[in-house]
Amino acid sequence: MKVEELIKEKKATIVDVRTPGEFMGGNVAGSINIPLQELNSRMDEIKKLKTPLVLCCASGGRSGMAAQVLTQANIECYNGGSWLDVNYYQSQTN
Repeated sequence: MKVEELIKEKKATIVDVRTPGEFMGGNVAGSINIPLQELNSRMDEIKKLKTPLVLCCASGGRSGMAAQVLTQANIECYNGGSWLDVNYYQSQTN
């Protein structure tokens, strides 16, 4: 299933890996803010989230790094790229 479909069909948890300051400046409704640098220390919390996870950030770079970390921890996740793109897909919800 494509990332866009997971978002549109509300079949994923959206995790924004930007800093709290960036997140406060705008984010996807219902998304969770877990900054990239906090992933390892918050792994127990992350493992309790409904999967799959769709990761987003400003441009897709940090969410790509987060996807590598979480995939190595056997967590199903996808790089959603920019939070603006994820926000757009969510606005297309059926």
